[in-house]
Amino acid sequence: MKLYNTLTRTKEELKPIKGKEVGIYSCGPTVYSSPHIGNMYAYVCWDVLVRTLRYLGYEPKQVVNITDVGHLTSDADSGEDKMEKGSKKEGLTVWEIAKKYEDEFLENLKDLNIESPWIMPKATDNIQEQIDLIKEIEKNGFTYKTTDGVYFDTLRFSDYGKFANLNLEKIREGARVEKNEEKKSPQDFALWKFSPKNEKRQMEWESPWGVGFPGWHIECTAMSTKYLGETFDIHTGGEDHINVHHTNEIAQAWGAFGHNTARVWMHNAFITFGRSKISKSSGGLYTVKDLMEMGFDPMAYRYLVLGSHYRKGMEFSLENLKAAETALNKLRSYKVSSFDKINQTFKQEFIEAVSNDLAMPEALAVVWKLMKSDIDSQEKWATLLDFDRVLGLNLDKEIIEEEIPGEVNKLIEERQEARKNKNWAESDRLRDLIKEKGYMVEDLEKSCKIIKIK
Repeated sequence: MKLYNTLTRTKEELKPIKGKEVGIYSCGPTVYSSPHIGNMYAYVCWDVLVRTLRYLGYEPKQVVNITDVGHLTSDADSGEDKMEKGSKKEGLTVWEIAKKYEDEFLENLKDLNIESPWIMPKATDNIQEQIDLIKEIEKNGFTYKTTDGVYFDTLRFSDYGKFANLNLEKIREGARVEKNEEKKSPQDFALWKFSPKNEKRQMEWESPWGVGFPGWHIECTAMSTKYLGETFDIHTGGEDHINVHHTNEIAQAWGAFGHNTARVWMHNAFITFGRSKISKSSGGLYTVKDLMEMGFDPMAYRYLVLGSHYRKGMEFSLENLKAAETALNKLRSYKVSSFDKINQTFKQEFIEAVSNDLAMPEALAVVWKLMKSDIDSQEKWATLLDFDRVLGLNLDKEIIEEEIPGEVNKLIEERQEARKNKNWAESDRLRDLIKEKGYMVEDLEKSCKIIKIK
């Protein structure tokens, strides 16, 4: 299997440290607000990575952290803690905010059929581990103290910024981050922040340096090495982590251990909405729940993600999502009563695609090539279900036909009339209404089939 390594900017053959076991650390959510579909894009991508590794005979062990403290609103280690900000906004305690949005994240994982990670540690459950790691970095001479915290001295790490190809001169000119007169260099970052003297934080702890809370970056180095060892196989995250978060993780690792932690660093691109990264200004900040309330099956979103390559990102629109749902329903509708042997020719093509840095668009092309082939239907079904071990679309999920309520039947009749009159806008509107009632419409040549997903 070959994976693109951001560290070397090349595709490399995966060579696990411990036989077939593959240790993976995936940067998890900061649980201060609802995760949107852009956030969930990454977790579908890394779920495909885990499923592919297992499909190819590896034994993946994935750690996904929960950031519930220390993530400030500015990369310059200034601004408010996002958790405290969420607490004030909603009138809940920080702990209630963390629980609320962690639960929502976990629900999203279920909705999108993302397999549960091996472990999901919380930053607040690993404060001592973070303190101990800072002590090691301090002992090795990479820290200094200011009035607001303990900082990593990036000048002591000669390769700082190499990972992200950063122009440190530009940073030193103050072009990239806010100035802090006490910092030796603008790119130095906080390992431990002191609580403000004029207010008591909801989350704060005693430390050798003073009462406060850990910086955002230290938690990932502490928890990844706690569960996977000082050196592990793969570290994943969004491409926005390259310049700051992962650059600082690498610096911390060298400060504490004298070497990098992850052998392979993988980064997913963004999903876009109208050619801009989804954001409050550009739009597209739907949640999985939003899509479901609009009548979409969350698995349609998963299918849409599968049609993209994780390093290229994805253009999102409701029209693209509708097309994905149509394609998904076609796969779901192909069911036979019994299994047969898996077609090895198609399987080899599928393996070649997923082994090439998770080339999922090519893998889906193999799926549709299989579906259009003239091989035996039972063999086709068995092969499709084998591929679904990676796709994770639950294609063998039981779909049952049952007595359709009168109100739904009336909508079906109205829709058939609209289709007969080629009133496609009205047909689509009625299909969406039918979907809101919990029924899926599969159009046939002269009629339609109505099914309810269990």
